Amino acid sequence: MWLWQNPGTAIPTALLLTLGSYAMALGFYRRVGRPALLHPAITAMAIIIGVLVVGDIDYAHYFEGAAFIHFLLGPATVSLAVPLYRNLDHIRRIGWALPAALVTGAAFAAASAWTAGYWLDLGPVTLRSLLPKSVTTPIAMGVAESLGGSPSLTAGIVLLTGVIGCVFAPLAYRLLRIRSPAVQGFALGVSAHGFGTAKAFEISPLAGAFASLGLGLTGLLTALLLPAIARALGL
Repeated sequence: MWLWQNPGTAIPTALLLTLGSYAMALGFYRRVGRPALLHPAITAMAIIIGVLVVGDIDYAHYFEGAAFIHFLLGPATVSLAVPLYRNLDHIRRIGWALPAALVTGAAFAAASAWTAGYWLDLGPVTLRSLLPKSVTTPIAMGVAESLGGSPSLTAGIVLLTGVIGCVFAPLAYRLLRIRSPAVQGFALGVSAHGFGTAKAFEISPLAGAFASLGLGLTGLLTALLLPAIARALGL
């Protein structure tokens, strides 16, 4: 299709498709009551995939045109520091409970991934791709690659993990009687990365700040320790 082969038209077309799909998905998400299974990222992805398939458009052409949005992923991640700064007083009050929750949550995420892979008798590449499932996508893909896994498979697993986390988090809050926005947000950030962080901001700015903290620290801890631990265990 000529629109995608000419850089002068490919870039605005890709941007329009991406932003338009997300705008429609976000409007639909709000209209139907914000169910986690219809998160705008998932719905927008389905719309874009449908357009690419029906139009017989090469994904490489689309990605090249939408590269600017991909570039903005880095600044968007850094911008999560803003709500953290605004809520430093709340973070200081919690103290050592945060590091304890962080280590426990990150360790459980990796251990549960390994356990599931072991019992399902997954191959080594699939198992290594599964280990960083609870980390935000850019970090998870890098960790998976360093482990010898498949970054593209990891990206899909991370997406599924985020959806599952957002679906079951409200139920867990009710069962465990967790009413603190800080605790709710931190748990979402540690276990459901970017999806959980977006969900936490729907709860409150405070929950979003703690989710941002959980997302960043879990990514850092996983990137630093998981490859070394996996090699030590012979995974």
